[in-house]
Amino acid sequence: MRKVFSFLKPYRFPMWIAIILMLVELTVELFHPLLLARIIDEGVMTGDFDMVVRWGLIMVGMSFLAFLSGVINSFYAAHVSQSTGYDLRHSMYSRVQSFAFSKLQKFETSSLITRMTNDVTQVQNTIFMSLRIMMRAPLLVIGGTIMALLVNVKLALFLVVTIPVLIFFLVWMMKKGGKMFRDVQAKLDQVNHVMRENLKGIRIIKAFVRRKHEGGRFKKENEGLKDGTIQALRWMEITIPILLLLMNGAIIGVLWFGAIDVGANQAQVGEVVAIINYATRITSALTVFSMIIIVFSRARASASRIAEVLETDIGMEDGEVAEADTENDVHLHFENVSFRYPNAHQNVLQNLTFSVNKGETIAILGATGSGKSTLFQLIPRLYDVGTGSVLVGGEDVREWNMKKLRQMIGYVPQESLLFSGSIKENLSWGREDVTEEEMIVAAKAAQIHDTIEALPKQYETKIGQKGVNLSGGQKQRLSIARALIRYPRILLLDDSTSALDMRTEKKFLRALEAYSCTTLVITQKLKTAMEADRIIILDEGELLAVGTHEELVKQSSLYQQIAQSQLGKETINHA
Repeated sequence: MRKVFSFLKPYRFPMWIAIILMLVELTVELFHPLLLARIIDEGVMTGDFDMVVRWGLIMVGMSFLAFLSGVINSFYAAHVSQSTGYDLRHSMYSRVQSFAFSKLQKFETSSLITRMTNDVTQVQNTIFMSLRIMMRAPLLVIGGTIMALLVNVKLALFLVVTIPVLIFFLVWMMKKGGKMFRDVQAKLDQVNHVMRENLKGIRIIKAFVRRKHEGGRFKKENEGLKDGTIQALRWMEITIPILLLLMNGAIIGVLWFGAIDVGANQAQVGEVVAIINYATRITSALTVFSMIIIVFSRARASASRIAEVLETDIGMEDGEVAEADTENDVHLHFENVSFRYPNAHQNVLQNLTFSVNKGETIAILGATGSGKSTLFQLIPRLYDVGTGSVLVGGEDVREWNMKKLRQMIGYVPQESLLFSGSIKENLSWGREDVTEEEMIVAAKAAQIHDTIEALPKQYETKIGQKGVNLSGGQKQRLSIARALIRYPRILLLDDSTSALDMRTEKKFLRALEAYSCTTLVITQKLKTAMEADRIIILDEGELLAVGTHEELVKQSSLYQQIAQSQLGKETINHA
């Protein structure tokens, strides 16, 4: 809670304005029963009508002041709560964006979405209600009790005895409720997780006729959320009957003994009315406590979940190197690199050592799970190596400024990801200051320009979410063009030509020669690998062989098997 509510510090001034205005409302409410007692004792009981009118007008004036204070208080309370909510969401988003992948895997995507939306909303609403009514309720209880003691100590003792018991009960209920609402938020995470999976995989669900099965999964998680919420709310609702029972008992005591004291001339009617008035106001304030318990219990659970994100270590320190050694011909070097994913039991990469020269094109071959994509992710430092080092331009990537390092790398992932918007917006996502001419050059090199020109709105054509209205090959070529727009020094192509036919792929590889970049290509196609200067073969995370096609045919039995299966025995023998 402390971490989250530290975000209130920039808004201390409007907070204090809201609090002062709330105190004005509270003061009016606390003085009304005293004025009412005076009207009864000095006006009604004595028949002095002028007295009734005079103090009645004073009460109306004070009520108008309280009303005006309440309206302005609502404005400032809304400003503080909305601004704090904005800051929390922004801070969480920035924090998540800065996480190393190893830290990002600690949180499921659905959970992060819930935390940045539902949990922030819970905290935001709590701040508003605290400044508007929640702080007023406990102050009204305390102030009402003190004022009742000033009016008549004997009759006020009924309130003094009852209220501490109720407060102890409410604190206990809040602790119990906090745990229950944390469980509710966790169940909400699960609902969002299943819903996200279903929406993401809607095509495969329809294709495999698994709608009923997935509907059952969602129903199970949804019922769990419903049952957990009902259980928590039922528990909280117990407070209202208990509050009313005890406070009504106190009011009956005040009326009973007040009547006796009035009859014995030990108390005035106005005093009894004032005490009853304070008791009913305290009762109404205590009933608000049940709402306060629910809201604060949920806010406490949400605040702890938000703080968990904000307090999670980023996972990697930024370096200071901003420029590569231009005299170094070795552009990329892996030195005895081993790596394993968080919580994994064995290395994905094991003792990798190889170098890539400036302008060289390297093809990487290997079976599924051999560590090819993992190798790529170490270069822009999406993960840090376990042991060894990865050097770019003669500098360890851990010494590089991450922004500068990643700006010199063009990365085309295995799964092409496009964003909602136009083709132009997606391409310029690679570099904000790109000109239209540069965009066309990159599109032509990626063999997608003619396809774009054939569209009704050409580069202004809108793309659906994740490029749903494009074919796999079109998405891959747009992703390649987006990377080429950066004019990268290092280009990483992670099996990103798999959906291209051989003719289009060959044209692209020829066009790529115009770019003075070091290129690494993960591929399953041997003919694509043969276009490279050298080929690296990975097997179960280990470097099996490095060389040209001709060298590997002679040296590597695994490469011979791959070549024979794709090119035929006669071609291998000829080579």
